[in-house]
Amino acid sequence: MKRAERTGTTNGLRIVSLFEASKGFVVLVAGCGLLAFIHKDLHQAAVQLVKVLHFNPAQHYPSIFIDAAGRVTDLQLWMLALSALLYCIIRFAEAYGLWMQQRWAEWFGLLSGGLYLPIEVFEVLRGLTWPRVAVLLVNIGVVAYLAGVLVKSRRARKSPSRSVDSAGGLPASVIGPEE
Repeated sequence: MKRAERTGTTNGLRIVSLFEASKGFVVLVAGCGLLAFIHKDLHQAAVQLVKVLHFNPAQHYPSIFIDAAGRVTDLQLWMLALSALLYCIIRFAEAYGLWMQQRWAEWFGLLSGGLYLPIEVFEVLRGLTWPRVAVLLVNIGVVAYLAGVLVKSRRARKSPSRSVDSAGGLPASVIGPEE
């Protein structure tokens, strides 16, 4: 389908594109934040975070968090930061493709969003909270929208263009060429 014919989907694709780019940006910032902890005492930072959040460090979950932070190595931080960079590159590529109305990006967005749906449904069934429901609903919305765009573009490619004859109102393909 030509870009001019897809103007009805442009705004929606651009909204999804901005959403994907924002996810990539958030993960990029988080990855850079991880790099700030290289050669630092991550255990002490975890203790300070627990105190700032007014949690009791002796309770079960805060103590698990603090212990886990104390075992993280610099190599693991680097690997997490590189993973965040890879995720960010994928999200930015998808966002660019959606912004430019590329069919590959529509398929990629549909498939990558669809992969998360079973996990999100499982999480909602495991415990109903508003953040879990919100994430599920947003992802369903994005996947459904991209599926609709793909179906619409496929239908438009399959149906032959029909120009109407001015005299009889029949499609030109039915009456043949004029003599």
